[in-house]
Amino acid sequence: MTTAQRSRTDELRPVDPELFRTLLRRQASTVTVVTAVARGTRPACLGDVGAPLRAGFTATSFTSVSLDPPLVSFCLGTTSSSSPVLDRAEHVAVHLLAANQTEAARIFATKGVDRFAAYPYWEAGPFGLPLLTGALARLLCRVVHRVPAGDHSLVIAEPLALAEGVDGPPLLHHRGGYTTAAAA
Repeated sequence: MTTAQRSRTDELRPVDPELFRTLLRRQASTVTVVTAVARGTRPACLGDVGAPLRAGFTATSFTSVSLDPPLVSFCLGTTSSSSPVLDRAEHVAVHLLAANQTEAARIFATKGVDRFAAYPYWEAGPFGLPLLTGALARLLCRVVHRVPAGDHSLVIAEPLALAEGVDGPPLLHHRGGYTTAAAA
């Protein structure tokens, strides 16, 4: 690369939302599905007082925060349909998706559908949390902090239990689509 090419491509520019979004698409992220349950508060006329309200969404913002104590985090948009449930949830389950779970990632990222009806590969777990089967790993966590962060909420959670699932490569999100890690 010539000096002229380098200076043009390395030029720092002011951040605008579209440029920021384009830059973030270059980062490969592991794909997780987060599930949560909050106790229902719908009126009796709807016939389900006290029934659990489930939510699940695809997240590519999952990361470890601390080893001592163990803490993880993920983000959720404040306008997400899952936000009202997550705002009241005491526990969440985080599923690290395997390379063959693109369908789960797509369904839990789709707006306006009953995600748990559309994706039948789950079972009820502790605290009534939906647990997806076939994931690389699952973490059962207690929510310890919710931090407002622009148009998202940053959720920090303490893992209480974990399960190693299937062995294999992870599902990744890169350049707006799903992919897998190249073999080394």
